[in-house]
Amino acid sequence: QVQLVESGGGLVQAGGSLRLSCLASGGTFRTYTMGWFRQTPGKEREFVATISGSGDTTYYGDSVKGRFTASRDNAKNTVYLQMNSLDPEDTAVYFCAASSLLGLGVRQRYHYRYWGQGTQVTVST
Repeated sequence: QVQLVESGGGLVQAGGSLRLSCLASGGTFRTYTMGWFRQTPGKEREFVATISGSGDTTYYGDSVKGRFTASRDNAKNTVYLQMNSLDPEDTAVYFCAASSLLGLGVRQRYHYRYWGQGTQVTVST
């Protein structure tokens, strides 16, 4: 059983930056593909980014490419999402998730077994 706890959300002005963190416990962290998703009320949970177990490979959703960067520190059991050039459209609850599947195709919600509770990101105009 893997437990995930996100942190780092908050209120930021458009054009600003935030870094989200997700601390994992209860599993062998480096063996998991980690993902970031986001959700706004009434909408489906949207894929944001995925990062391989080694951290060497990442893949991003089209809406965040070039602005967001996923990274991980396996020594600290933590995955990060650096978010730059934030836009009000980025306002959402952000979730991290862990999957035992491998590869950049791990982008669907059903690929991920473990989820954090989410952290709110609000971008003001």
